Amino acid sequence: MKYHITVDIGGTQIRSACYRMNSNTPVMIERISTQGEQSALERLCMVVEKTWPTDGKVCGISVAAPGPVDPWEGIILYAPNIPGWKDIHLKNHLQAQFKVPVTVGNDANMAAMGEWKFGSGIGHHHLIYLTISTGIGGGIIMEDKLLLGQRGLAGEMGHVTVLPGGPLCGCGKPGHLEAISSGTGIARWTQGEIQKGRPSALSAHEVITAKLVHQAATEGDELAIEAFNRAGFYLGMALADFLHLFNPTIIILGGGVSRSGELLFAPTRQAIEQFVIEPHYLDNFTLTQAALGDEAGLMGSLALAQEYFPA
Repeated sequence: MKYHITVDIGGTQIRSACYRMNSNTPVMIERISTQGEQSALERLCMVVEKTWPTDGKVCGISVAAPGPVDPWEGIILYAPNIPGWKDIHLKNHLQAQFKVPVTVGNDANMAAMGEWKFGSGIGHHHLIYLTISTGIGGGIIMEDKLLLGQRGLAGEMGHVTVLPGGPLCGCGKPGHLEAISSGTGIARWTQGEIQKGRPSALSAHEVITAKLVHQAATEGDELAIEAFNRAGFYLGMALADFLHLFNPTIIILGGGVSRSGELLFAPTRQAIEQFVIEPHYLDNFTLTQAALGDEAGLMGSLALAQEYFPA
């Protein structure tokens, strides 16, 4: 029996899954906290060992890693949510530890691969995926190939400037899409408006979260609804630009904020139609929600493993 091991590294937990060759159903999935007595690298190896099969051969390990990644060398250039993870030669480390080939990719790129192969993007050859949660990441499939760029750093669509001089992004630059349309951006803007004295049921909360804004919006709170309209407007503006650049047949939105449904999708669609320069960009085009949820990273890693380690 032959197997693939896939890994999804997050800021709070690391998950590892074992799949039989040519199967999309995991034999087992294990998880471990990213932080603990051991280093994150040691904990990663521990959880991989827990999913290692005893009745066959592992053909390769595929890893979805956070932050900028050099996929050619398998180096995590910087993982913002894992202290000390800078220039981590993960591929070399895992190959030395487990004596099998390893491939490493950015987690948002892997989620795009997962949705393309196993989720909402099945059957599409030109696809854009965005995960909208605490931040905004993404991946681009063009002509059935993941767009990586010369260093593997392409697809950072959350860091396009949509509002010059706007709020600071987590990266330190002003006016990025992530600073406005992410869950963090939605919560921060709402909190700022309340501090200005605008009425809202949310004023009873000391700390505003995107989840609270969503709940208030579903209950008809005008400020909360405006927060989603604002996020959708700038998201749609950016997506219109992506349509001009890449001409995809589908854009898939994943992440927690995307689960707000029409609160986000309705203003996003309206802004796309407002900013797109030519109606033909919308021919055979679909804007839809991701299907894989939290499994997108593992499934994307599986898609990469099946491509790189076919037997």
